[in-house]
Amino acid sequence: MPGLLGDVPYRTYDRGEVIFRQGDEGNGECYLVHEGTVQVRKGIDGDERVLRVLVKGDLLGEVALFRDAPHSATAVAAERVTLLVISADRLENMVRTHPGLAIALIRQLARMAAGDDSMCARGGRPRPA
Repeated sequence: MPGLLGDVPYRTYDRGEVIFRQGDEGNGECYLVHEGTVQVRKGIDGDERVLRVLVKGDLLGEVALFRDAPHSATAVAAERVTLLVISADRLENMVRTHPGLAIALIRQLARMAAGDDSMCARGGRPRPA
C-alpha cells in the first residue's frame, strides 16, 4: 500500500509478500526498512537460501540501483514491513551530503562483493545520516 511519510513515499507489505524477485528490474529506486524485517533470499543450486535478514535502518535494493541492473536476490517480508522508497536521485543527494552514509554503503557493498554474509551479526549495516 503506497503512502507518504513526511515527504518520503513508502510501501507496506504483509508477512510472506514478495517485495521484488531475483531478476526483476530495479526501477531506479531502493528502500529503507522503516518497520519490520525483510529476508533477502537467493536461488543457489536450485535451492532458495536466506542470505540476510534486514531490519529497521537497513537499505534494500541498492545493489540493483548502483549497478543499474536487475535485482540479484529476492526480498520477502518476514513480517509486516514498511519500506521508505528512495529514488536514485534522492539517494545520490543523500550520499553527497552525508559522507558517513557514503562510507557505510561502500563498506556494505564491499562485504557483499566478498561474500561476507556475517555482516548482520556484526551490525555492519549502513544507516542514514
